[in-house]
Amino acid sequence: MTCGVDEALQCGAIKMHWLADCIRRHARGDWGSVPKSDAALNLAALTPGDEGRLMSVYPLPTAVDGETTIWIITEWDRSVTTILLPSEY
Repeated sequence: MTCGVDEALQCGAIKMHWLADCIRRHARGDWGSVPKSDAALNLAALTPGDEGRLMSVYPLPTAVDGETTIWIITEWDRSVTTILLPSEY
């Protein structure tokens, strides 16, 4: 996770159980509120032989530093998954 997400956890703006639920949703293929174009890219990236990143967007229960969503992005080679605020992209 990025520093912004860690700070939000430390101050209680984001709860660990909520974040864990978002990670489970991402792993199950529930992309949250990504735009349709990103959902289509996610589905294509799950096709064997395709190498695309996976992205999920979840609304925050409360705003964090002006942000209203959190992003979870898994790299094309599945080596890293990052949890971040959109401003940290």
